[in-house]
Amino acid sequence: MHKEHVYLGVGSNLENPIKRVTDAFSALHTIEDTRVLKTSSLYSSKPMGPQDQPDYINAVCLIETALKPHSLLKQLQQVELDFGRERKGERWGARTLDLDILLYGSQQIKTADLTIPHIGMAEREFVMVPLFEIAPSMIMPDGKPISHWVANCALDGLKRLRSSN
Repeated sequence: MHKEHVYLGVGSNLENPIKRVTDAFSALHTIEDTRVLKTSSLYSSKPMGPQDQPDYINAVCLIETALKPHSLLKQLQQVELDFGRERKGERWGARTLDLDILLYGSQQIKTADLTIPHIGMAEREFVMVPLFEIAPSMIMPDGKPISHWVANCALDGLKRLRSSN
């Protein structure tokens, strides 16, 4: 059975977000044919969009999975629901847990419910810095090294908290 390496963004800013992010890493192990290979440190960041919400705790992890992209997406959405996530259609609102597929092997996907590489990830320091931490020699889909992208990120308010391991 072929397994793919997938990078996920993990974030929370409600109800003890540090615990939620670390618990999310554990919950990922329960997804069929999936295992977590590596997790980044936890980072605190200012919210995107409305500023009248708590700061986020963000991290990135590398998983190995036999699930196809849309099947993985459904499983990740179920984990979000299990953590109390409410989908209200509010973009960039506060949330108990946010799981995003950042990169799925070398695949590029653009459907109504899934875009890989994740839209805007290269401009998001709370994605790029933890991704660089666990994959410093990665070559991004545009052919440039991840270090190039990290060097161009504004590190506005991003703080490394601690290792998640």
